[in-house]
This record gives sequence, structure tokens and C-alpha cells, in this order.
Amino acid sequence: MKLYSTRNPKHIVSLQEAVFKGLADDGGLYLPTEIPVFEADFFKQIHQMHLQEIYLEVAKKWIGSAVPETELRKIIKRVFYFDIPIVQIHDNIFTLELFHGPTLAFKDVGAGFMAGLMAYFIKDQNKEINIVVATSGDTGSAVAAGFYDVPGINVFILYPKGKVSPLQEKQLTTWGKNIKAVEVEGTFDDCQALAKKLLSDRALNTQINISSANSINIARLIPQSFYYFSSYADLKLFGNSFAYSVPSGNFGNLTAGLLAKKMGLPIDFFIAATNVNDVFPNYLQTGTYTPKPSVETISNAMDVGNPSNFERMMDLYPEFEKLKQNIKSKHYTDDATRVIIKEVFEKYSYTMDPHGAVGYLALRDKIKELGVEVGVFLETAHPAKFKSVLDSTLNTSIEVPERLNVFDSKPKVAIPIRNNYDEIVQIIKVVNGI
Repeated sequence: MKLYSTRNPKHIVSLQEAVFKGLADDGGLYLPTEIPVFEADFFKQIHQMHLQEIYLEVAKKWIGSAVPETELRKIIKRVFYFDIPIVQIHDNIFTLELFHGPTLAFKDVGAGFMAGLMAYFIKDQNKEINIVVATSGDTGSAVAAGFYDVPGINVFILYPKGKVSPLQEKQLTTWGKNIKAVEVEGTFDDCQALAKKLLSDRALNTQINISSANSINIARLIPQSFYYFSSYADLKLFGNSFAYSVPSGNFGNLTAGLLAKKMGLPIDFFIAATNVNDVFPNYLQTGTYTPKPSVETISNAMDVGNPSNFERMMDLYPEFEKLKQNIKSKHYTDDATRVIIKEVFEKYSYTMDPHGAVGYLALRDKIKELGVEVGVFLETAHPAKFKSVLDSTLNTSIEVPERLNVFDSKPKVAIPIRNNYDEIVQIIKVVNGI
């Protein structure tokens, strides 16, 4: 598997180099030089395959000879021990529940696989890797779970002070050992800017090996394409045309779906569902991409004003009209999100988290217009991770799984910094003994 930078197609690297660098030297994101395509026969019999069999076949297509099949099988068995079920909400609307992993968020899929891939690549190398991840909620905890106590890897989680839910913060700050939580005075966009600067700092990277676990890293996107295939296997008996509504912030999950489509997966449309951070819906309307400061909402993991994966989307669909044909988009306010959470709970006895609720809204509003037989929205996190929002919206007390209660009882340990590059550099140097 070879990959190129979105800012320079002549800059080509191996999978191992792309995984460890995260970001290209020119600031671009990595994409495969060739996207492998499945034969039609694969999709005719995919519904007869076990979940892990599907994932292995997709992983082999992507990774080729970069990792032996025996090692890939081990990684998949270790990471994907949980189910990713499809649930019918009503009529032709289904949800894909991505929150059954160790931290109850969809990012367990990408982070766990990435950790396995990195551990394989460095097992015979005498060096340390420093993973830097910016998070607006669930990414950090998933990365912490995936990389916790992995030899040779230090993890630095940058999160915006006061802008993640209390339970999410506990999931970020209670690990210890090789996991360092860094509380930044600023927004997610500030955290992301610091992470990108660390990755592109050539002088620092000559002293310390730095990589990223955000969706800018291709090792996150490859496994996130897996569950589009497995959900199609579950849904193909319900219809022949499909739309997937993806709650979108940094657009990694949506980009993974676009890659799956490019591999031949017969998804007709994607819907980029956003909150009031509406940079992408505005782009589809105007043709002009205008990043702006993020706005705080109850669907906080989507509070992104300059989505990193926009670059990848432009490379996958360089023609604007073609992009508009394949991807639709709508944005929603917190008030609309609360209303639909309550409505779906009362009508269909299903509890959505705020991010999934935005996905449901966009699917409900677009499905007739698109004329598809099956609509799917992604439930990206367990609703209990947003207990205060859900309790006040539903006038009840939702149950918190024991896996989350364990985090809540632990003390927070975080390193506070200003939105200052020198401060985060100093923290990383101290951990690395420099």
C-alpha cells in the first residue's frame, strides 16, 4: 500500500511511514495512490460472512503485503470483540450502533486498530513513539483505551477546557501510565492547531518521534470503513438503495464511508449531518469553503470550524458537482436536537445521543428527496455519555453502564496549559527526558 499527500501527489510513502508521520511534511493528509475495488460477487455473498471475516477481507484489500494476514487476523480479533448492531427505529429508517466498544464510542474502532498496527510496526524497533491527539470528546478516550500500557508509546491527549462533558473528561484524565491528558485553554480547533503544528515541526521531529491518532491519520480511516461494509451486509435484505447519514465534525467518519464507496460498496448517498458548525453545508450551497471559529453545542464532538478531512474529500471528489451528487448536508440547532431526542424516545422507545439525533434529523429530512429504500444514521456514542443533556431533555434519569461509572469514581489528573505551543512542546520534552 502506497500513499500520497493531498498537497503533493508526487510525495509517496509506505503505509508504515504514513501511520507514524500522521501528517505529511507539506501539511497534507495521506490517501492511497490506488483505491482497491471489490468484485461484484463479494457483495452478493457478504451477508453470509461473519463480522470479523468481512473486516479481514477489507483490511487485506487496503493493507496488502504491508502486514501479514496472520498479524492482521490477530489485530482484528483483539480489537473487534464487540458487536456493531443495526437497529430498526421505524419504517425504513435504521441506526448503526457504533458505541459497544470499550469506551462506548465509535472511535474505539479506529483507535484500537491503529494501536494494533503501530504495535506491530514497532515491535522489533528500539524506539519510542509519541502520539498526539486533539479531542472534542470521544477521540481521546478511545485512543487512551487503545494505546494504554502499550510498550514504546506515549500518548498526549489535548482537550479544550470546559468543552467536553464531565463524563468524557473523566474518560480522558483517569488513565495514568503512558497516557497524559493536557487541558488547553481554548477550543477544539485550538487543540487541533497545536497537534498539527507538533506534527509539522521538523526540528522537534528530529529529536522526538511524533505521530497523530486523530482522523488525519490514515490508520484511523481504514478500520472506520469496515463497519459500512458489515452494516450493508445486514441491510441488503431490506432494499436495494441506501443513504447513510453521518454526524460530522472533523469528517473522518464520513471520509471513511466515501472510501468504502470508492471500493465498490453500493451506497447511493451520504448525508453530512452537522450542528450549527455549518462550514460544510455552507460549502455545498455556495461552492466556497470558509472556515470559522467553532461554536459550542450539546453535540460537542461535532464542534469543529475547520474540518481536517475536507482536504481528503476534495481529493476524492475534485469536481464540485460530483461531490454534490454524492453528499448532501443539513445543519441543526440544539433546540431541534433536543426536540427530536424527546420525540423519538416517546414514539419509538429509542434513546439517541445528541450526535446521533442530528444524524436522524438529517436522514428524516432527506430520505424522501433522495428516493432510497433504506436510510441509516450513525449512533456514534452511548447516550449515557451525555447524561445531563438527556436527563434534562427527557425529564428522567437514564441508566449509566458500569463501564462508565468506573471512570466517574476516579480522580481527574490533567496538565493545564494555555493555548501556547511552547508549553505543549515542553511537556512532551520532559516526558521524553529532553
